[in-house]
Amino acid sequence: MKAIVYNGPFDVSVKNVPDAKIVRPTDALIRITTTNICGSDLHMYEGRTSFEQGRIFGHENLGEVVEVGSGVERLKVGDYVCMPFNVGCGFCENCERGLTGFCLTANPGTAGAAYGFAEMGEWEGGQAELLRVPFADFNCLLLPPDAVEKEEDYVMLSDIFPTGWHATELAGLRPGDSVAIYGAGPVGLMAAHSAIIKGASQVFVVDTHPDRLALAEQMGATGINAVGDAAVQQILDLTDGRGTDCGCECVGYQCCNQHGHEDNSATMNSLVASTKATGGIGVVGVFIPQDPCAASELAKVGKMPFDFGSFWFKGQSIRTGQANVKAYNRQLARLIATDKAHPASIISHRLSLAEGPEAYRHFDDRDAGWTKVILKP
Repeated sequence: MKAIVYNGPFDVSVKNVPDAKIVRPTDALIRITTTNICGSDLHMYEGRTSFEQGRIFGHENLGEVVEVGSGVERLKVGDYVCMPFNVGCGFCENCERGLTGFCLTANPGTAGAAYGFAEMGEWEGGQAELLRVPFADFNCLLLPPDAVEKEEDYVMLSDIFPTGWHATELAGLRPGDSVAIYGAGPVGLMAAHSAIIKGASQVFVVDTHPDRLALAEQMGATGINAVGDAAVQQILDLTDGRGTDCGCECVGYQCCNQHGHEDNSATMNSLVASTKATGGIGVVGVFIPQDPCAASELAKVGKMPFDFGSFWFKGQSIRTGQANVKAYNRQLARLIATDKAHPASIISHRLSLAEGPEAYRHFDDRDAGWTKVILKP
């Protein structure tokens, strides 16, 4: 099969690799029809992680079941399914609690597993023609009859739509609340979409890319084209000096300060400043324990100069972590099926698998107009 393989920093290519296949009775084999490039793929693409050369990228996957193991009961050949980026077993303590992003079985020794991702287990990615899905009855979301018609919406259930929703959940967003979302990448845009669906009164999206802010405004959000103190001041001005009820961090450890230099504390400290006293902050942007390529000594070991004094004095709360996609994807699929949600609206490029390496370069360069790339193997 053809697959996008990591060769080293800033170097991926489409190669012929051995076909994915059924290994255990509980596996299913999926013919991938749509797979996405995610912003978190770029951390690995840039060589900022321990992702091994020769492995296949891709954790946002949708496709058709072409084979099932003898232990699979719920799926049949021909079903269209979307896979959460989390690989969960369904029976460990965390999966039983709905915390599938922290499965204790799928990546022994670590809480959490994912397809084609550094430090997240043996599972190969789906930027390929075929994907092996373990614990398939549990991990595959069987899609409604309109799966092909709305495929580009449903594929967003693999990661960014539930992750954006998760950001608003972690922040404690309630109907009528105001929220500031830092980052207008795909996850930040999905957080804005989620906040609007959930009835937020004001949704601010902070970024410096006009094309991405334009998408946020098309959704009904207010774009804030600034960073640091300037962004905070605009939000305070627009909330009568009170700050927002809650805030979402959707950028992660590669965020930049007002001078355009990488500063992993920039968005977190801005959120403390722009969120009201007693407000909640939800963090879904990726932060990692080790980052040898970071600009500062603290950041190299996953730490930051955080304004804990203001955070404490304001009585705020922070909740963090990757989305437990299965906690949300079935309900979010219903929103898509009933035309209440349209996550495909942020797609900018629909490309073949062969065009994937060039897409990685454009997306990593944050070239204008490259907001969300989907690939069609």
